[in-house]
Amino acid sequence: MSPGGAAGGGEGKAIRGVVVAHGGVAAALVAAAEEISGIHGALVPISNSGLDRDSLERTLLAAVEHQPAVIFVDLPSGSCLFAAMRQRPEQPELRIVTGVNLVMLLEFLFHREQTPDEVARRAADSGARGIGAR
Repeated sequence: MSPGGAAGGGEGKAIRGVVVAHGGVAAALVAAAEEISGIHGALVPISNSGLDRDSLERTLLAAVEHQPAVIFVDLPSGSCLFAAMRQRPEQPELRIVTGVNLVMLLEFLFHREQTPDEVARRAADSGARGIGAR
């Protein structure tokens, strides 16, 4: 199934999800989210390892393909966020969520037929609620 495919069901067209992070973090989070949800191919993992700024931006652009998307970034600053932010002016239906965690990716997978604004807000809120100390 393609990254924008409708593996999760729903009536609208599923938006793309891209996870960009340092090292192997993106691939590990996507693999875990797929294993838990049973939904495969809806999230694209991208590592910044070995990529300069231009290469990372081109890789993100290819993953988004000028379609409605949410890019999940590991840190609220740094190369991954800066590469994602450079995509925004040309792509009005692109949203960026920082501090990616497993909870927000699962929320995304089950609600990706909504608008990018709705999906991004829902994922961010869910991810924040998933953080706690016991």
